[in-house]
Amino acid sequence: MLDVYVGEHAKKVIEEHGFEQSLFEVFLGASGGPKWFTLFGLDKYLFGEYFKNRNTPLDMVGSSAGAFRAACFAQPDPVAAITELGMRYSATDYQGRPSAKEITQSAIDMTEHLFSEQGVDSIINNPIFRPHFIVAKTKGFVGFENKLLQGAGLIKSILLNRAHRSFLNVQYERFVFKPPTSDLQTIDEYCITTKYQDFNSDNVKPSLLASGAIPYVMRGIKIPHAPKGLYRDGGVVDYHFDLQFNRQGLTLYPHFSHQPKAGWFDKNLERPVNRKNYSHTVLLTPSQEFIGRLPYGKIPDRKDFENIGAKERLSYWRTVLSETDRLADSFASLVETNDLSRLKPLPF
Repeated sequence: MLDVYVGEHAKKVIEEHGFEQSLFEVFLGASGGPKWFTLFGLDKYLFGEYFKNRNTPLDMVGSSAGAFRAACFAQPDPVAAITELGMRYSATDYQGRPSAKEITQSAIDMTEHLFSEQGVDSIINNPIFRPHFIVAKTKGFVGFENKLLQGAGLIKSILLNRAHRSFLNVQYERFVFKPPTSDLQTIDEYCITTKYQDFNSDNVKPSLLASGAIPYVMRGIKIPHAPKGLYRDGGVVDYHFDLQFNRQGLTLYPHFSHQPKAGWFDKNLERPVNRKNYSHTVLLTPSQEFIGRLPYGKIPDRKDFENIGAKERLSYWRTVLSETDRLADSFASLVETNDLSRLKPLPF
């Protein structure tokens, strides 16, 4: 039910030490909207059981849905928080074709309901579970709300990225919003400009919202005490990640795909991520067998809003949330038995 892929270094460490949770120093959470629902059961197990008694920092790096998950994991009751996110997100409904303003307001409402002032403090000051939100600061036409200008900017982004990923520097900067105690640094062979901004009580919610602000779908976000400009979905730059980090330990990456893409504009390209960047990574993904047994034989995605009626979509998404407990059971069994025969080499 659960496929377990390991990088070269990760394989050696796991073979020697098993799945001891303290081996992991970084946790990754990808963009992908409702695709995340396939990881719901795993998330509950990982932060309700596996990491429950952890006493060393775990740096959780997320963009878009991954950032929202990281924010939940930093809460006093991470299982309750991630459950609330799953229930609220899966119940999202719009009348007719929603505007960018309506979708943005829906995201604002969800953020406000999820994180009280105590929750904001947990994100800033949690000594063990340290969230990092990746956000894309825009430059040029992609920094406008006007749909024609923004559309022209996105076309330019597609062309620049197709030529070379590093050319995204023309239109975007990677911002990493982080706890003041974190010294986490990204190592990016494409040299996309990266800046780090400490969390404070004023920027936690706006930076989280910005990390999920999909271009053309939502409005850009202005973030207090950050450089002037509009901030958008972190997945634009880091959709599924093609990075290393200044950490010696392993990276745990529950992901809905066994073929990660570096950035949002790589979705339809054959460009692979660099295997070397995944040498320390344990990648957990739902198997094709698991996906085939879901309603419609696929994982959820944003197109479901257009292609499936509201009642049917809610039933489908809630079924997926429930079914993912089997993925959690599969990983729990692996931890308990240390069945190394289940380890697979990276598929890219």
